[in-house]
Amino acid sequence: MFSFSQAMDDGTERKYETQGKEFKDDSAILEAKKELEKWKALVLKEEDKKSLMILEKVDNDESKARAQKEMEALFNETERRKKEISNTLRGIENDISDLEKRNAELRENLRSSLAKVKAGQAESFKLQQKFKIFATIPEKKVKFSGKASEEEIPEVIKGVFTITQRPSVILNGGQALITFEEEKVANQILKMAKCLVTCEKDKIDVKPMSLQLEPSVKFEIHIDVSKKSVRFSDAPPIMAEERMRDRLEMSFSRPSLGGGEVKDVEYDKVTGTGQITFLHTGVAENLALKRKYPVDVEPNTTVNIGPVYSYELKKFQTFCGTPKRTILLEGVEDVEDEEDLQDQLEIHFQKPSNYGGEVESIKYLSAGKKIKAFFGDDTVQLEEA
Repeated sequence: MFSFSQAMDDGTERKYETQGKEFKDDSAILEAKKELEKWKALVLKEEDKKSLMILEKVDNDESKARAQKEMEALFNETERRKKEISNTLRGIENDISDLEKRNAELRENLRSSLAKVKAGQAESFKLQQKFKIFATIPEKKVKFSGKASEEEIPEVIKGVFTITQRPSVILNGGQALITFEEEKVANQILKMAKCLVTCEKDKIDVKPMSLQLEPSVKFEIHIDVSKKSVRFSDAPPIMAEERMRDRLEMSFSRPSLGGGEVKDVEYDKVTGTGQITFLHTGVAENLALKRKYPVDVEPNTTVNIGPVYSYELKKFQTFCGTPKRTILLEGVEDVEDEEDLQDQLEIHFQKPSNYGGEVESIKYLSAGKKIKAFFGDDTVQLEEA
């Protein structure tokens, strides 16, 4: 038996032993050498494995360190991204908050603007109603005498109408209007702060005030009415436009229906309206009075006809002011019947001792009533408001 040992890297010693018979000759020694070489080879192989394992361990440690560094870098990057996203979200939330505040302000401005528009529309409507004039112009027959030649007959009838709106004021309950015959009496009463009126049952204080009349207008309407043309409407577009013009010309050319020789035809197929111009005067005037006229388009077809005219407003004027002989009494209490209290007011303001004078007219309204007073040159006319 023989043995040998190998020192290890960790400081230990590995021993190897082999058994055999004693080396008595060279062949035995040779065989022992071979076996020794075999064991050396095994040792080298183990050493190689050990070296490989050490290298793998080193590589694994480096990879682990590298991976750890990468993970730390990734973690830092993630934290940085989180902060960026957090800051971005915070900025977006602030922007949203600012936008919501701005939207609220805009909505409030919109509501305010709409309220102003509605108020303006209401005021505009009120002013339109105030200045709107409803007047029916009565028909007046005019008789012409004498004859004129065809060259002297004008093709239009000219007219001028003067429209005057009477000044007015609203009289409410608990108020009275007094018109004196003399202006100086009204001026004397207006200088007093209040007047003590003695009634049968009680005494009342009334306050004299001057009147501010609502604005009124005056203007002229200049109108020209054609004596050769009439307009028509409701002409059915049931055929081509040129054929419809021919049918209209034929229809309005019939003397048996009141027509005459046609000079020109205007027709709009879309609206069904148009204008017929005759060669001579007189035909259009007679047809305009009929208001309807049959057309040869299909059975029982008629069109509406009317005069052709133009108008212009001139000399438009507005007026506002204060009546000189009329005053307003405020604060009149209903201590008596309306007519009795009105008589007491008239008696009081007729007495010179009360700085009064001759009363031309008086109107008192009890509480809860309202009328409109219109002023002419010398009169006051009352109407229900």
